Amino acid sequence: MEEALQAPPYTASPMPSNGQQDMAEMSFLDHLEELRWRIIKGLVGIGISAILCLFFADWVIDTLLLGPTRENFFMYRILGVPAETLVLQNRTLTGQFFAYWGTVLVVGLILGAPVFLYQLWKFIEPGLYPHEKAGMRFAALFATFFFMLGVSFGYLVLTPLAVQFFAQFRISESILNEFDISKYFSMVTTWTLGAGALFELPVVVYFLSKLGILTPALLRNSRKYALVIILAIAAFLTPPDPLSQIIMAVPLMLLYETSIWISAVVNRKRDREIAEALK
Repeated sequence: MEEALQAPPYTASPMPSNGQQDMAEMSFLDHLEELRWRIIKGLVGIGISAILCLFFADWVIDTLLLGPTRENFFMYRILGVPAETLVLQNRTLTGQFFAYWGTVLVVGLILGAPVFLYQLWKFIEPGLYPHEKAGMRFAALFATFFFMLGVSFGYLVLTPLAVQFFAQFRISESILNEFDISKYFSMVTTWTLGAGALFELPVVVYFLSKLGILTPALLRNSRKYALVIILAIAAFLTPPDPLSQIIMAVPLMLLYETSIWISAVVNRKRDREIAEALK
């Protein structure tokens, strides 16, 4: 009887990590405050990058912004595209002003993006278990890599093809193609940052797969719909010629196939962890 009444031996539950204790002790408002400061620090990093770009503003404008307008731009030789020099004009009072500062800010945004992503990672990190931190750290590097890869593709491939298509498209020899600097700047920015955002597809699939929302089977079954969407996006971002659309669509389709593989790896790991937890 005495043995039956004895309390079971005490087993200490695993203590959460210091980061998790800190996160548990923080209120909702504390979390918002922490997120606010992380965002501010990320924006400061972008601002510092933009200020540094000011010291090289002449090179940024002359080489990066105006480079694709010249027929001797190095990517035309690599792509084998017959090129001609664009004539740019300023038709508004503030056109050159906004093109100048807009270019500096966009380059600062691209260079400062890793700092912003790092600050977001530091906000998430304290709430993770040690085995989760390695995966999230990889995801932050993963996101930075694909964003930079997309920006490079947008500027070095998509922009030259689009610029030369519109520069050489004429409905009559009596009509000269002379482009407004504001429109040129906005289109180059759209092509460059748009490609950077689209190349984040594997990162989005990674997180949705970790949450159990996406599976490789779902992605494989949706491949034909994905192809239609990718072709529509390519048609929207590129000039209305089949070659440019194919050049844009091919890497996006490769990213989709890569995303299926990533989802398969993540789901296998997730299923294994669930099975171990249920033992």
